[in-house]
Amino acid sequence: MDIFEEERVPIRNWKEDGREPDAVKPYYENSMKREDTVKPRPKIGLISGISIIAGSVIGSGIFICPAGVLRNTGSVGVSLVIWVLSGLFSFLGAYCYAELGTTIVRSGGDYAYIYEAFGPLFAFFRLWVECLIVRPVCQAIVALTFAEYILMPFYPGCSRVPHAPTIILAVVCVFLLTFINCWDAKWAIRTQNFFTAAKLIGLAIIIITGFVQLGRGRTRNFDSAFDGTTKDLGNISIAFYLALFAYNGWNSLNFVAEELHDPERNIPKAIIVSSIVVVVIYFLVNVAFFAVIPSVILVETPAVGVLFGTSVYGSMAWIMPLAVALSTFGAYNGILFTTSRLYLAGARQSQMPEVFGMVQIDRVTPVPAALLTSLVSLLYLALGRNVYSLINLVSIVNWLSIGTSVFVLIFLRWKRPNLRRPFKISLLWPVLYLLSTVFLSILPLYRKPLETGVGILLILTALPVYFLMSLYRKEKPPALENLTGTRNTVSKIKQNNK
Repeated sequence: MDIFEEERVPIRNWKEDGREPDAVKPYYENSMKREDTVKPRPKIGLISGISIIAGSVIGSGIFICPAGVLRNTGSVGVSLVIWVLSGLFSFLGAYCYAELGTTIVRSGGDYAYIYEAFGPLFAFFRLWVECLIVRPVCQAIVALTFAEYILMPFYPGCSRVPHAPTIILAVVCVFLLTFINCWDAKWAIRTQNFFTAAKLIGLAIIIITGFVQLGRGRTRNFDSAFDGTTKDLGNISIAFYLALFAYNGWNSLNFVAEELHDPERNIPKAIIVSSIVVVVIYFLVNVAFFAVIPSVILVETPAVGVLFGTSVYGSMAWIMPLAVALSTFGAYNGILFTTSRLYLAGARQSQMPEVFGMVQIDRVTPVPAALLTSLVSLLYLALGRNVYSLINLVSIVNWLSIGTSVFVLIFLRWKRPNLRRPFKISLLWPVLYLLSTVFLSILPLYRKPLETGVGILLILTALPVYFLMSLYRKEKPPALENLTGTRNTVSKIKQNNK
C-alpha cells in the first residue's frame, strides 16, 4: 500500500441546490463519503492555537527591526508610536480574519478566502507569492537569525559570526524542524508550545531588566523623546513596514483552521488573546531596549539583543543569544507548520501538483508539502544574508494580498448576506483596515519606486504560470497522469460515485 493518499476531494458548488448553505464547509465536506479518505484531523486546542499565532509572530523581527524603525523615524518617541500603531493595525487585520476564519472554515487562510470570493485566478496570485516568495524568505531570515545568535557566544569580540558555520547551522535547523513536522503533527505542536513558552520567558527577562534599569534612573532616551523626528512620510512608511514585518504571522492560525477543535469559538479567542499579548510584549521590549542602550548606538547595531545582554548581564550575557535562538527556532516551526498546509490547500484545487495534496496515511502529516516548503527556504538560504533585501521587495505584495482577503469579508457581506457568521464584526473595521492598507501601499511608490515596481512584477509573474498550469491540466499526457496519481484518483471518485 502507498504510504501517501491523495487528500483532495472536490467540494460541491454552493449554488447547485439553489440555496445558501449554513456555512462554507471544509473542502472535503458536502462531497462523497469514503471510509479510506485521509485528511488532517482536529488536534489543535485553544492554548495551542494561541501558541501557533504568538510563536509565529515573535521571532527574529523584534531583534532585527528596532534599529531600522528608529533610523527611519529619527526619534525614540515616534519609534515607540510606530510599534504600537503597527500592533494595532495587525490586531485590526486579525480581528477581520476572525470573522473570515469562522465563516470559511478551510485550511489555506488567505488563499481559501480569495478563492471562495473571486475564483481560481486571483487565488493563485496569492498562492504563488505566498508559497514561493514571502514565506520562504521569512523562513530563511528566521533560520539565519537563529544560527547567528546561537553561534555568537562562540565568537566573542567578533562583530559578525563567520558565514560558513552560520549557513550550516541554519540548514541543520531546517532539517530538524522538517523532520519533526513530517514525523508527527503532535510533535510539531508540542515543539511550538515549548518554544513559545521559552521565548516568552526570555522576553519577560528582558522586560524586567529594562524596568529595573528605568528604576535606577536610566531614562536619558526618554528625555526629549520626540527630538529629531523625521518629517519624511516615505521614511515613516518604511518604519511601518519594518515594524509590520516583526508582527508578521498574526494570520497563521487561519491556515490550519480544519485542524482546530471548535474553530467557531477558538479562532476568535486565539486571535484576540495572542494579538493583545504580542502588542504589549513588543512595546515593553522596545522600552527595555531604550532603557539600556543609548539611541545613537542602538540605531547602528544589527544585533540589539546581544548588545542588550553585554550591557547589563556581564558574564551571563550568553542568556540573550540563547533567548533569541529559542525565539527564532519556535518561529520557524510555526511558519513551516502553517505554510505546508497552504501548499496542501493549493493542491486540493489543482493549482499545485497533486503530490502536495497528499498526507501520510499513518501519521496524517502533509509530508510532500512540508518537504517542498523547506526546499524553497533552503534555496533562499543559499543566497546568504542578501535575503534581507527581499523583504522590501515583497512587503507591498504581502499587504496588498492581505488587504484583498479583508475585502473578501466586505464582498461576501454584499454578495452572500445569508451566510452563517458565528463571529460577526462591524464593517467599520475592515473598511478602516483597507484604507490603511492603501496608505501603506501607495507611500513606498514615492519613497522606493524601484523596489515597489519589482514587488508588483513579482505578483504579475503568477499570470503566465497560471495559464501554463491550466494548459497542463487540460492536455496532460496519460503517462503523466499515472505518475502523479491523477488518473487513479479520478477512477476512484467515479467508482465511489456509482
